Amino acid sequence: MTTAPTEDPTMAEITAAVSLGHTGDTAAARTRLLELWRRIGPVGDPFHRCVLAHYAADLHDDPAEALVWDVRALDAAQVLTDDRVQRHHDGLRIAAFLPSLHLNLADGFRRLGSFTAAAEHVSAARRHEHTLGDDGYGTMIRRAVDEVAEAIERRSTGKRASAPGPATR
Repeated sequence: MTTAPTEDPTMAEITAAVSLGHTGDTAAARTRLLELWRRIGPVGDPFHRCVLAHYAADLHDDPAEALVWDVRALDAAQVLTDDRVQRHHDGLRIAAFLPSLHLNLADGFRRLGSFTAAAEHVSAARRHEHTLGDDGYGTMIRRAVDEVAEAIERRSTGKRASAPGPATR
């Protein structure tokens, strides 16, 4: 039996900031997330750090700035436990975060021309693809991993059309 997500004021603030970004106000969304990051701190709750950093990366036009946030998201995920994510929602598993986190790192490294590092993260994303469901989200992540792998093969550093983030990223 699954239960509804547990009330979490910090997650509510993260969600509100991300919603600002989805409506096009990326500057305000970045500002709010940065304020939350400062409050949470670099050793704060790893679930909050992982989620915040994952979404903050998508709000940056500069691939180097986005990559900093992607690294922070993976770092937090590496100390995150299923027990912690299940306190937010009992259907979550940290392993299911890893394909997307590695995908984002692969895409960031690729955008910066670091194709070897990008290929390593594509491989890591593929090692974790089995954790994805057979649903729209799983399909989207698998397709994006394939797109990044193809872009690495072509030595392309351009933004993928399907990549999240500001239109100018």
